[in-house]
Amino acid sequence: MKANMKAWIQMGFLFMAVLIVLAACGGNNNNANVNNEGEAGGQTAAPANLFEEMKQSGKIRVGLMGTYKPYNFMNENQELDGFDVDVAKAVAEHIGVEPEFITGEFSGLIEGLQGEKYDVLISQVTITEDRKKTMDFSDPYVKNAVNIVVNDDNTTIQSLEDFKGKRIGVGLGTNDEKYLRDVVMPEVGNFEIATYNDVITSLMDLNNGRIDATINNVFAIQPLIEENNFKIKAVGEPIKEDYAGIAMRKDNPELLEAINGALEEMKTDGTFQDIFQKWFKVDPNI
Repeated sequence: MKANMKAWIQMGFLFMAVLIVLAACGGNNNNANVNNEGEAGGQTAAPANLFEEMKQSGKIRVGLMGTYKPYNFMNENQELDGFDVDVAKAVAEHIGVEPEFITGEFSGLIEGLQGEKYDVLISQVTITEDRKKTMDFSDPYVKNAVNIVVNDDNTTIQSLEDFKGKRIGVGLGTNDEKYLRDVVMPEVGNFEIATYNDVITSLMDLNNGRIDATINNVFAIQPLIEENNFKIKAVGEPIKEDYAGIAMRKDNPELLEAINGALEEMKTDGTFQDIFQKWFKVDPNI
């Protein structure tokens, strides 16, 4: 009897030990499942391209000068404002993100784009064949007529041919600078080129007689002339017409398609009409 009782007790302890081991294994398996499921559920797929990265972050980093009224400038509330700013905001809204504006001198914007400081440039970047070798552009969003601008009392400069031997101001790193150096100077003869990081300084120097002329588009200079009471004027017919586009790094077809789609929608839904009328008092010219 005692032997049987002892055997039953031993079997009982063995059974309990087995249950404990099974429970422990089951708990570990459940924890492993929870951990695996947690890891799988918590993982976020890496963005496949720049546009998907923007959608995940909810923002698009926009590079611009911030000193080029009426295109992009700081208003009286120290907020970025202007034609380019409104275009950027509208494009961002159409593609479902928020714009993050980052300012810089124009001469460094393209380098900053290539260095991934910005996602796009919306700062009157003229579309040229040379620039298209290193970056992609959206469809044009504005056409700018470029004129010769001189002092009110000027009588000697009426055309590009009159630049010979003169001192001509132009924005540093701009398409206009390249145009003067590569196209105008070889045709008309040597003249001095003075470069500027912003438009207002070039117009101040023109007003004060430090340069003989500059070239710029009429949309840009008119409000500056009126606000600062500059005694300067545009002469002759436009010397060229430029088209500005939204610049981005190459090989981002998804972003390019999304932005072009947004621009097309803005043409048809009245957004461009409102922006052009707000800043230039004219209908869209694209």
